[in-house]
Amino acid sequence: MDQKAEPMTDTTPDWLRQEADRLFAAASTPSNAAHRAAAAAIGQRAAADSISLPALVTAFLTAAARRWDTTATSASADARHVQTGATNLLNAIQTLTASAMHGYHQHARDELSQQDAERAQFISDLLSGRADPGRLAQRAHRYGIRVSGTHTVLVARADTITDAVTGRIDEALATRYGAGNTLTSRRDGQLICLATGGLRGLPAELAHHLLTHLGPTGWQIGVGRPHPAAQGIVTSLDEATGALDLATKLGFTTPVLHAADLLVFPVLLRDRDAITDLVTTVLGPLAAARGGPQPFLDTLTALFDNQGNHTATARQLHLSVRAVTYRLDRIHTLTGYHPGEPTQRFTLQTAVLGARLLGWPPPD
Repeated sequence: MDQKAEPMTDTTPDWLRQEADRLFAAASTPSNAAHRAAAAAIGQRAAADSISLPALVTAFLTAAARRWDTTATSASADARHVQTGATNLLNAIQTLTASAMHGYHQHARDELSQQDAERAQFISDLLSGRADPGRLAQRAHRYGIRVSGTHTVLVARADTITDAVTGRIDEALATRYGAGNTLTSRRDGQLICLATGGLRGLPAELAHHLLTHLGPTGWQIGVGRPHPAAQGIVTSLDEATGALDLATKLGFTTPVLHAADLLVFPVLLRDRDAITDLVTTVLGPLAAARGGPQPFLDTLTALFDNQGNHTATARQLHLSVRAVTYRLDRIHTLTGYHPGEPTQRFTLQTAVLGARLLGWPPPD
């Protein structure tokens, strides 16, 4: 026994059907700016009501079909009138449907832009440490963030970081580690990545994406230590930016800098008088050398970077090994310290690091 096919259910909202009918009735003549604006407004309302784009287009085509039925019936005796009406209706379908789709997409773009602005403001409030904790926790739930948990902040600096690059990296990290485990935004020209504590390989993953989008140079990442609660996020941010600031002062070019590996430097800076006294006492005599202290500081820096290897130091400085040896002997003569002596190496290296932190010697 054959079964009759059930008629398709029309799920078009009444308001959309009525507005589409009214629009095509008004647009029986070539569509003008007012008609296009009305169609765009319908598209925006449809997007706001979560009506799908195919449903919107179908509603417009159905309204156009009803309009054609009316036109053809009323003018069946006048072929020229029918042809003119068909031409006008086809033009109206093309113009008004395109306007409605534009309005639909514009609403989606506006909504996305609003979401991005709210997200950026949330991250800014979260990192500032000045927002109301209760309100902050409510907003954090929307992004899958548990403020009371442990988090790590990564900061990437580069002149070429843009919103588009940040968006692509945010999507890639969310795909890799799961939504809610990372939150990436652009703030004060820097890329800020907030991550739940314990995500393995995240600094390397972020470096990989920066390498892909920005190239091999011109960027650097600072990684804070994991800390609990909202205040811990601020602390981790300070550590990450502090690591990048130290890299600038000390000339570190390592792509990824972990604050945990640089804890000695805040200790040195904590007692500025003591480190200043160490620098002037140990390295001060180099100022009397011909050419000033800078060549000797460069030699010591390269020597320590190469674990005391004279050949590698000479290669880095574009000098002969004999010239390096002469400079080290000259340092010994002027200061009384020699990097070859185990008991004196640490004092010299600490003094050299302190000089770089203090900006000694000052520029002429």
